[in-house]
Amino acid sequence: AMAAPARAWLAFGFSPEEAAGEPGPGPGPWRLEAGPEGISRVWPAWSYVVVETGAGLELRSAGQRRPLPGWAEALPSETHLVLRGPAGTRAWRREAALSGALSGALRDEPAWSRDLPAEPPPPLPLLPGGFATPRPPFFTALPAAVRARRLVLGAEHALALGAAGEVFAWGGGRHGQLGHGLLEPELQPRLVEALAGVPMQAVAAGGWHSASISEAGDLYVWGWNESGQLALPSKALAEERAQDEDTGTGEAESGSSDAAFISIQAFPALLDLPQDLEVSAVSCGSRHTAVVTRGGELYTWGWGKYGQLGHGNNVSSDQARRVEHLVAEGLRVEDVVCGPWTTYVRVQEP
Repeated sequence: AMAAPARAWLAFGFSPEEAAGEPGPGPGPWRLEAGPEGISRVWPAWSYVVVETGAGLELRSAGQRRPLPGWAEALPSETHLVLRGPAGTRAWRREAALSGALSGALRDEPAWSRDLPAEPPPPLPLLPGGFATPRPPFFTALPAAVRARRLVLGAEHALALGAAGEVFAWGGGRHGQLGHGLLEPELQPRLVEALAGVPMQAVAAGGWHSASISEAGDLYVWGWNESGQLALPSKALAEERAQDEDTGTGEAESGSSDAAFISIQAFPALLDLPQDLEVSAVSCGSRHTAVVTRGGELYTWGWGKYGQLGHGNNVSSDQARRVEHLVAEGLRVEDVVCGPWTTYVRVQEP
């Protein structure tokens, strides 16, 4: 029998060490240490990450690895950590979770808890009848008409992928992140009509931007483009580049019209990747975006100050660029999960 391919998780960008004020691992990708069973899933927050190993969940912060026995899924944030187990969902304050995991048990009273019925639960943040958030009020009911199979949370908005591949968006809308064409908030899930009739297979929410992948592998993006996170022309990045080049005249730059730049894209835009590549996975950080192509390559764009784009530098980009380091190492990318300022990729090793 052929041996199963070796899999590993790599990360680049802002590390838990840097969040603790210590030196980070540097611009190259670092490897998430794994036991013999490997790591199957990751749930990143800003200053720590929860991983699923063969032995269960483990909370990792700067220099610390703490088991979370008995839990199956995590929803982390900088204020609280929500965990789901077989019998229920609980939330702890971040400090209690970090110190409790250190002693091997979350002994503090949870800030919130909700029991679960016995049937297999949907993936977090979905819960029967609604969804969880990693900060108060912790639970929000969903209208019965929204039959969500997946739900993702941005800083101020939420997206749900419906049973038939339709997309619902609600919450804060001032950056166009809802895709309804307006910059107004929506209190209730509302169908993104611009995508109606195009069944989607995945959705992702960044800080203030959104993305979805159609069943055909097409990528749609909308919301805030201040850091180029939609891979559309960004004025802020063009001005940065002009300063870097500093031609001394500046005439050519000031002569170009602002009409070419997009700061807010309030409707979903179909994004053409190089060579018409088809997309299999997408994830959004606070202000960056990463996709995996069906050929197993990683493309990233947006805010790059912490090296989270994986190009070996701290440059932001408003164009989709392939992460060449992974290609050079012969690594096939299978999945990507963005933390706020970090990118985690699951790779298959040659």
